[in-house]
Amino acid sequence: MACTRACSFLVCVEAQAGWSGQMTGRFFARLAPEIVLLAAMLALLSPRPGAAAPLRVFAAASLKTALDQAAALYEQETGQAVKLSYGGSSAMARQISLGAPADVFLSANEAWLAWLAEQGLIRADSRRDLWRNRLVVASGPGAAQGAPIERLTDLPGALGTRRLAMAQTNAVPAGIYGKAALEGAGVWPALAPHLAQSENVRAALALVAAGAAPYGIVYQTDAQADSRVSVALLIPEDLHPPIVYPAAIVAGSDAEGSQD
Repeated sequence: MACTRACSFLVCVEAQAGWSGQMTGRFFARLAPEIVLLAAMLALLSPRPGAAAPLRVFAAASLKTALDQAAALYEQETGQAVKLSYGGSSAMARQISLGAPADVFLSANEAWLAWLAEQGLIRADSRRDLWRNRLVVASGPGAAQGAPIERLTDLPGALGTRRLAMAQTNAVPAGIYGKAALEGAGVWPALAPHLAQSENVRAALALVAAGAAPYGIVYQTDAQADSRVSVALLIPEDLHPPIVYPAAIVAGSDAEGSQD
């Protein structure tokens, strides 16, 4: 099929150009590498007979380290391919609402799953609360080598005029939880002008790890995923709503393995 498409494409070019046999021969000789590349690309795009479609999973960015490992084990044990797409839960939910092809959605908070449920875009009977997490203040190479941060009220002084990395506080779950914690500790007004907000929590972690921001508010599991980052403070859980990761099958999905 790939060869047929490639040859048809070139015959069409020849016919439209109206070239002589000699000129066409030279044209083919010059395009030989491109012909091979085109045929290979079409072969990759053509579905393989009997090949099962991959299980398409949209997941919160904070799940990447563990979910990559889990998916690899699942593929090995079942033979079912898994295609993982990561991002902020808000971005993943919006993409699903716009028709992006997904079989399973793993969110970092309940609100975005509920938002999809209101639109009838998930199978309500499939919802499971799978995990919990903790928030931490993470420090990186740019952090001051001074007194340790023992409570959130120490953070404004340690930060000074520098930036605090966080996921978007108005949409991304890690940012929403983080803002609630800072408000609960009474330091949000002092820190709000110094935020470096990112599209997801792993992007905030990257800012801290690279030294672009001395501190960041991320999940505990994120801080453990990068050796350049350490936990400066474990944020008390009573300062923010419980961090729960719900999962559900996307409405209309009949992919093998969705329930797994």
